[in-house]
Amino acid sequence: MNIKISGIGSYIPEKSISNTDFINHVFLNEDGSPFGHPNEVVVNKFKSITGIENRRYANDQFTTSDLGYFAAQKAIANANIDPETMDYIIFAHNFGDVKHGTIQSDMLPSLATRVKNKLQIQNPKCVAYDLLFGCPGWIEGVLQANAFIKSGMAKRCLVIGGETLSRVVDDHDRDSMIYSDGAGASILEASTDESGMLSYESATFANEEAGYLFFGKSYNTDLDPDTKYIKMYGRKIYEFALSNVPAAMKSCLEKSGLGIDDVSKILIHQANEKMDEAIVHRFYKLYGKTPPKDVMPMSIHDLGNSSVATVPTLFDQVLQGKIENQEINKGDVLIFASVGAGMNINAFVYRY
Repeated sequence: MNIKISGIGSYIPEKSISNTDFINHVFLNEDGSPFGHPNEVVVNKFKSITGIENRRYANDQFTTSDLGYFAAQKAIANANIDPETMDYIIFAHNFGDVKHGTIQSDMLPSLATRVKNKLQIQNPKCVAYDLLFGCPGWIEGVLQANAFIKSGMAKRCLVIGGETLSRVVDDHDRDSMIYSDGAGASILEASTDESGMLSYESATFANEEAGYLFFGKSYNTDLDPDTKYIKMYGRKIYEFALSNVPAAMKSCLEKSGLGIDDVSKILIHQANEKMDEAIVHRFYKLYGKTPPKDVMPMSIHDLGNSSVATVPTLFDQVLQGKIENQEINKGDVLIFASVGAGMNINAFVYRY
């Protein structure tokens, strides 16, 4: 029995923030000293590395659970199902609901419970819980739904990935330009044909890698050191991803019984354009090949890095024809893959 994504939906915030909006920011080094380069230079170099020109921020009145609810509504409609028939709601995120203008994370009750409440689902046997797994959270939620359905514990699951990273960034850290907001949602159930998940891979590297992404103080030493923001060691993450993600993808593909030439698309976490390109090139190099043109759709240029939301929103955007020169057709073999805080890596091979 294969498990398929029978419905997909995403919520892309309306507020678009361009690179030029950062021209007047005061960027500092980690020790609080002036960065030493004009912001125009900083922004141009940032774009050349990450590929990001714009990113989306949620409207002030919305939180992560709101974005997840909006995406869930679309996924339910896309699957044409009764919400009361869902057995699980899994909400993958990192920071809970952080209201605009506050610094406190709110996860009580869970974001999944909040979405269930907003959907007005009456069935108490629809179990709602949150999943903290860094950027690969949505994929991990899909893997858990796969296990639930195959074991007979569930027939239908809603898996959501959402985040409002704009609420937890340090404005004095250049990395703040990477992050964005958004949500994607999917309905998972048993497949009635050959479509669905064919294999999967998941891993956590928690030795020296555990601290590559963390909560740290602002680079502005005049601010409260006990107020924390998302921080990362970008070079270490880049090297870790290139060393480990291609091998995980190869292992996952081998488990499926398919070959590299069977792959139609690679839907990878939208972390950094240069890093994603390097991962895919190294993956194909493991087979002595180079990646085909357009094998890797990208949404990061306009949407930024919305962490756990990037993969499901990318999938939805491609299916809706919103990414130029990209389409997915019946029977196509897709590889979904992600890497993020933990450090966690996961992937699954999927026949559409």
